[in-house]
Amino acid sequence: MDRRRRLPAAGAVGTALMILLVLSLTGVTSAKDKPTTVEAGNLLFTFNGGFSPSKLPKKKLAPISLSASGLIKTKDGTHPPALKETLIETDKNGRVDVTGLPVCRARELQSRDTASAEKACKKAIIGQGSTEVEVALPEQRPIPVKSKLLVFNGGKKGSVTTFYIHAFFSAPVTGAIVTTVKIKPINKGRYGLLSIASIPKIAGGSGSVQSFDLVISKKYTYKGKKMSVLSARCADGKLQAHATAVFADGTKASADILRTCTVAG
Repeated sequence: MDRRRRLPAAGAVGTALMILLVLSLTGVTSAKDKPTTVEAGNLLFTFNGGFSPSKLPKKKLAPISLSASGLIKTKDGTHPPALKETLIETDKNGRVDVTGLPVCRARELQSRDTASAEKACKKAIIGQGSTEVEVALPEQRPIPVKSKLLVFNGGKKGSVTTFYIHAFFSAPVTGAIVTTVKIKPINKGRYGLLSIASIPKIAGGSGSVQSFDLVISKKYTYKGKKMSVLSARCADGKLQAHATAVFADGTKASADILRTCTVAG
């Protein structure tokens, strides 16, 4: 049975994308976790995710594959506010590493449909999935629009790693949406990474995410060494994150995420 908890009313949609990014960047959800439903006033958001393998070493980082999905709906069919930015502090026992991986530039993704973006930066793809956005234009019924999601390695400069999440939407609005995610190390107790995602307006601010699914499982070889974009360890039986969503109307909402893990061996 789904677990339910309440958040500030504006926070549910933000939490959806926060969890997507947290899961994508750190793999903090146990494969054994069940779907969770967050209820906030008129909003219902159900998310799920997991990583494999489910058991991790205590001290050594190990490669992981990650899946995440979410479903957002309102009780009365009203349109949710647009999300502008997320700030995510993630567990020091998770790591993102793109050493030796081909890089894609933002300009190579802008104004491109999914097939063209994939062709332009195929070797830099680290994950993929799909999303559905609801577009609510004035004096029109809300229209669902679907897109494939592609996650690209934007490279590392100094201590900052960049990811790009690409989507392309058709009628009633046509164009590419590229979300930029900047990831940098921090030293803040339990947390070792800060990720800032800047989310462009969808349909001039009229578009809001209804559902998504995403898988990141990029493993590759560099200089004869096996590599993984995502890795983690289970130092003390848990992994956690703290995230804040900032909306276009100035509203802010925060959430803590805590998951257990199992030590291998």
